Amino acid sequence: MTIYLLIAGGYLLGSIPFGIILTRLFGAGDLRQIGSGNIGATNVLRTGRKGLAAATLLLDGAKGAAAVLLAPQFAPELDQHAAMIAGAAAMIGHCYPVWLKFRGGKGVATLLGLALALAWPIGLVFAGVWLAAVLLLRISSLGGMLGAVSAPAAAFALGYPVYGAGLAGLAVIVLWRHRENIARLRAGTEPRVGGAGERA
Repeated sequence: MTIYLLIAGGYLLGSIPFGIILTRLFGAGDLRQIGSGNIGATNVLRTGRKGLAAATLLLDGAKGAAAVLLAPQFAPELDQHAAMIAGAAAMIGHCYPVWLKFRGGKGVATLLGLALALAWPIGLVFAGVWLAAVLLLRISSLGGMLGAVSAPAAAFALGYPVYGAGLAGLAVIVLWRHRENIARLRAGTEPRVGGAGERA
């Protein structure tokens, strides 16, 4: 029963669509009708509201972190497993929110937030790879995917096998959510940061 509660609580927390809430609250329109239609921070940036984009990034990451940090309080007997289960549920909630007919974001910010909360060195590797890839290659989607893949590798290398296994599964979800970006990368048509037609 405890595991089901962790899953339900994490999912509901992760499914809060902060991008849509913020853009509507501050009069920036319906995010689903803007740019790529994605609910994440990159698409919020297309409204021209950098502050809202930054807030969306932080809040999307925070809900993943909150799920991880709160879980052990409700299921201390599950230890690392409780944190991983709740964090995974939060990311799935972000990617597939019931309120939006399961059409959510791509999960990179939420995955980063939960990785930092699981073990900050894992999160730092994730963030470092993500930022370095974006700065060097100027392709936002590729940076997010590389960061996501680096997280389980870092977890295993740092001695967190439970987190490594969970993060590996979540990295697969991130890659699946970016399948259109992957197709454009293979075709050489994926836009670069700051370029025309950039998509989340």
